[in-house]
Amino acid sequence: MGGSAETNGGAGAARVPVPPARPFLDTFRGNLKETFFPDDPFRGVVRERGAGRRTVAALRYFFPFLEWAPAYRLGTFKSDLIAGITIASLAIPQGISYAKLANLPPILGLYSSFVPPLVYALMGSSKDLAVGTVAVASLLIGSMLGREVSPTENPALYLHLAFTATFFAGVFQASLGLLRLGFIVDFLSHATIVGFMAGAATVVCLQQLKGMLGLDHFTTSTDVVSVMDSVFTQTHQWRWESVLLGCGFLFFLLLTRFISKRRPKLFWISAAAPLTSVILGSVLVYLTHAENHGIQVIGYLKKGLNPPSVTSLQFSPPYMMLALKTGIITGVIALAEGIAVGRSFAMFKNYNIDGNKEMIAIGTMNILGSFTSCYLTTGPFSRSAVNYNAGCKTAMSNVVMSLAVMVTLLFLTPLFHYTPLVVLSAIIISAMLGLIDYQATIHLWQVDKVDFCVCVGAYLGVVFGSVEVGLVVAVSISLLRVLLFIARPRTTVLGNIPNSMVYRRMDQYATAQTVPGVLVLRVDAPIYFANASYLRERISRWIDEEEERTKGKGEMGVQYVVLDMGAVGSIDTSGTSMLDELKKSLDRRGVQIVLANPGSEIMKKLDSSKVLEQIGHDWIFPTVGEAVASCGYVLHSHKPAGVVKDSAAAHESMV
Repeated sequence: MGGSAETNGGAGAARVPVPPARPFLDTFRGNLKETFFPDDPFRGVVRERGAGRRTVAALRYFFPFLEWAPAYRLGTFKSDLIAGITIASLAIPQGISYAKLANLPPILGLYSSFVPPLVYALMGSSKDLAVGTVAVASLLIGSMLGREVSPTENPALYLHLAFTATFFAGVFQASLGLLRLGFIVDFLSHATIVGFMAGAATVVCLQQLKGMLGLDHFTTSTDVVSVMDSVFTQTHQWRWESVLLGCGFLFFLLLTRFISKRRPKLFWISAAAPLTSVILGSVLVYLTHAENHGIQVIGYLKKGLNPPSVTSLQFSPPYMMLALKTGIITGVIALAEGIAVGRSFAMFKNYNIDGNKEMIAIGTMNILGSFTSCYLTTGPFSRSAVNYNAGCKTAMSNVVMSLAVMVTLLFLTPLFHYTPLVVLSAIIISAMLGLIDYQATIHLWQVDKVDFCVCVGAYLGVVFGSVEVGLVVAVSISLLRVLLFIARPRTTVLGNIPNSMVYRRMDQYATAQTVPGVLVLRVDAPIYFANASYLRERISRWIDEEEERTKGKGEMGVQYVVLDMGAVGSIDTSGTSMLDELKKSLDRRGVQIVLANPGSEIMKKLDSSKVLEQIGHDWIFPTVGEAVASCGYVLHSHKPAGVVKDSAAAHESMV
């Protein structure tokens, strides 16, 4: 049984070669490059000759506008001008609304739509991303900071902490990009984001009941139980004027969205609807003096551009850690949303964006934003979708939007004095309903039940706990799933497809047949310390089950165990030790272990650990078919060794 199955050139099974050894530093350098620089981002810089050209190429990498600006044309600007004005009409009311959601002065929403878009236009690689504040990050800032510092009792400190959290978020985001750690964001899976966004949207909508019902006092908690308790214990304070006005404008906003979805060419209707609502609401309040009848209004908005806020950053205890924690959590969420949105629209237009470069751009704009009275910004989906549908060509549309906001800050802010808060609540609810993607949830249920559980876990965690709890629950379930994939890899029995040398999973292919005396197993994961013991036990159990089956049918017992190693991309010392122990265990049972299709790294590790010598190089084959054919030759010839002159013929006689 332990004899060699020699081969004969091309007619038989070829020996699997052991690749030549590489110096450790070369291997380490290659692995490091593949981990942190898989896209080889500096290849354009290295190809250039001369220090001057390389400097220009490096500047183009960090400032992508240098690539499209020299070739910019008037026709392109016309498209960007229309798109910029369109998204400005959406950015102004949304900015004011989201600032109120974060318990910040409304003017900060306009400040945050002025400076960050200019920075992104210089450093961002997406042509379609429209920069601004987002509801989820605003809610996170409001809920996390509001637990420690009251925005009404200590507004100055609360404002300074919001700037500091934005600064830390920017530093964290830019650091991820510079250190090439963008893959960390990938731990927020699609299912996690769908559930988290839907939960956050639900919470945001519930928070807007304060404005819709005209309540003066409301809970600072975000969970549904606290919000419902706050709503229904104040039924005597509900104002029918606010309810009527809010429902009317919410119906108008949803109607415009419905029209734009049915007729995509009319996208501008839903894009202009928020600003139209603000104008109509302000005129209505001004003419009817509704502010004297319980309708709350924005009030005075300061004219002028962003004041500096560098000196407002808080880097001293006891609140610095609060700002740091808020900044990191909100920074991750904002980063995940911005990159996901940018990649989505890049796919539509068939171009690529560099995730790490986007992190540097988004981080830099938040750092500079924190110096100029801005709070956290990213690329919201709703605004970017309008930018895309409006026909933007480059990031110049962000510059146009920024200039439109600048004009508003300099001359038009007094016009927002009479804007009713209930209209802002209707705008937020309308925007948030679009984040509840029930179709994606149904798709997750149909395709992958575990992903569905991740999605539901994130949603329930946000709605019944808090935004942070939902995020932790979703990420924890996702990480647990990854760990289970590693610690409990799939192993399957392969069978022969009749009249071929092809082997496929028997639980998938009904025609696949077992081979007498040979058990073929496939390992579908790298072999590490985390799964080595499990794989040894699982392979032994497969053998026991096969022995019971063959004994019950009076067939030949297991003489060979062929391990298909094609999906084993790597192996560590625990894995090689496991194979060595498995070899010894099978020898005691009179069973020969055979390896099929091991990769170069596997062969090097087995060779250096002397396991290859223990197994025997002649029992390692490039394909499962050749391995089974050689096993069959030994079984049928009853010889300890032989020459497989025709592996196909030997295989045919075997099966």
